[in-house]
Amino acid sequence: MRLEARSGVSRVAMLAAPIMAIVATLLICALLVRWAGAPVGRAYMLLLEGGFGSRFAWSETLTRATPLILTGLSVAVAFRARLFNIGAEGQLYLGALAAVAVGGQVDGAAAPWAQQLPTGLLFVLMVAAGMLAGALLLLGAAWLKTRLGVDEVVTTLLANFIVLLFVSMMLDGPMKDATAMGWPQSVPLVPELELSKLMARSRVHSGLLLAGALAVILWAVNRFTVFGLQMRAVGANARAAAFAGMPVRRVTMWAALLSGGLAGLAGVVEVAGRTSYLTLDISPGYGYAGVVIAMLAGLHPLGVVAASVFVAGVLVGADGMSRAVGVPNSIADVIVAVALLAMLVATMLTRYRIRFDAQGKAA
Repeated sequence: MRLEARSGVSRVAMLAAPIMAIVATLLICALLVRWAGAPVGRAYMLLLEGGFGSRFAWSETLTRATPLILTGLSVAVAFRARLFNIGAEGQLYLGALAAVAVGGQVDGAAAPWAQQLPTGLLFVLMVAAGMLAGALLLLGAAWLKTRLGVDEVVTTLLANFIVLLFVSMMLDGPMKDATAMGWPQSVPLVPELELSKLMARSRVHSGLLLAGALAVILWAVNRFTVFGLQMRAVGANARAAAFAGMPVRRVTMWAALLSGGLAGLAGVVEVAGRTSYLTLDISPGYGYAGVVIAMLAGLHPLGVVAASVFVAGVLVGADGMSRAVGVPNSIADVIVAVALLAMLVATMLTRYRIRFDAQGKAA
């Protein structure tokens, strides 16, 4: 058996790949649901209702989708330039920590230096600090790759654990909230820096609009700018791009800054829009889920939005399904993981056909 590249890939096949991947995922996971002793149809109906069946369900899904869109965009940008960023989780936490460092309260008010600044300027500084923290974290891994040939998968993955330990140290030390009764959490943000709510009596905030706008901007950058062309060229074949005169190292470094900045922004948005303070469990794995989302979207910025809503709906709906039919809510993680594998297989089959033997029988 061997793989043979197709002469061309139709747009219809590329659009059908994620649909077929989702269908295959539901069929495979139906076996696990049945194995758990639950009726498959009712379990999936509860999953759908829990994620999308009511105003509350939609509000929770969109709230969880907001950081997923940003981490998905972060991974999509990096992967497009063949920079395999597995460190969005650490970049998110470092961005959140920087946001609290700039906009956090000191004795119930803004820091003395921040009190001299207009609220709008302080908000911009908070966002910039979070994005810069995430960007610099990934920039180090990109520099090691371009200058020393160090595998960025290893460096970005290990950086996640280093950042979490550093955040833990800060939350138990200089940034600990003295009024939290011993719980390791940061001081809260100044209330004026928190993001506004989009829906009454819900947690959906304006960070969702920001994430959606950034997806559109990144689509335009990829489609209509020289930098977008250079990222695609470097991602397709770095040697050929260098032979054509493109600055491969510079493109990689700029892609790292953009990718890390988006992941850091996810941390800022979570603090300013949802919690108002930083804890060690602010992210249930948004950075790692960003890899799944980017792959489900085929690295397309607009597809990242749709994939984020799908994954968020599965994660939210699994809680209600678990309570109603007794299926462990960890089935949501299984569904997301299987969806990634199914998407990889579907994408491969759109680009290659399988040849089985010397007689040329095809599948």
